Amino acid sequence: MSTSNPNNSPGDSRKKITTLSLRRKKENGQPISMLTAYDYPTALALDQAEIDVILVGDSLGMVVLGYANTLPVTMEDMLHHCKAVARGARFALLVGDMPFMSYQASVAEAVRNAGRFLQEAGMDAVKLEGGRERLEAIRAITSAGIPVMGHLGLTPQSVHQFGGFKPQGRDAAAARRIYEDALLLQEAGCFSLVLESVPAQLAEYISRKLEIPTIGIGAGPGCDGQVLVTHDLLGLFERFTPKFVKKYAALYGEILAAVEDYRQEVEKRTFPAPEHTIEMSVAVWEEFLHEQNQSKG
Repeated sequence: MSTSNPNNSPGDSRKKITTLSLRRKKENGQPISMLTAYDYPTALALDQAEIDVILVGDSLGMVVLGYANTLPVTMEDMLHHCKAVARGARFALLVGDMPFMSYQASVAEAVRNAGRFLQEAGMDAVKLEGGRERLEAIRAITSAGIPVMGHLGLTPQSVHQFGGFKPQGRDAAAARRIYEDALLLQEAGCFSLVLESVPAQLAEYISRKLEIPTIGIGAGPGCDGQVLVTHDLLGLFERFTPKFVKKYAALYGEILAAVEDYRQEVEKRTFPAPEHTIEMSVAVWEEFLHEQNQSKG
């Protein structure tokens, strides 16, 4: 790989994050950081910032491809973006999100598609949504040597079943089911578990009871780690902002202002300025013009 990549300097002493690394972090009480990436430059930046886990999320359907939800995202979409991220990140644990209907139809298809994330796209693990209804697929995928991250609570691929993007586990029966599912996913072989949009008390309780690390998004500070969609964190996605998002930057406004400045300078012909322009010497230019005049004669 190119030595221009700051993550690839020969003297870099950092080690590749693995599923075992996350387990040890939980045991040692060290919080786990996780963010999404969908392209090479973002992956490069997250890796240089020493983010533990990079998720190539099917959220790309909304924040990159412009869909209303994650359901239209295909395996080919995911593999394409996973390959780009794998080229940019060297140290983070890379997790590919299995898209809608890539694992629900049959166990054999689930294993085959999960394998493509590792074999073709350079991922280290896959993530899939659901609880007890996914146990057979999870056991088969992990038996094939593919690490699986689970996902409970608000599972965006079930948005129509939930009636929208709504918090989950807010009554005792729903909380009990999420807790039971978390135990089942651990037993089935998941190395980690995302808890999305569930009450903070429930997420903290589950995190204490599980041996595997939990990663929260809209689940309070009691999880073993946190994840956000990077476009939300950077203020790049303006369509809506979930309550649980903290914007660490407002890049959409900065991009808009920069592009407007560019357009105005183009219209006023103040860009490109001399410092942005390639010139040739007067003598060479005159020689060129002379040749052109000769050819016309």
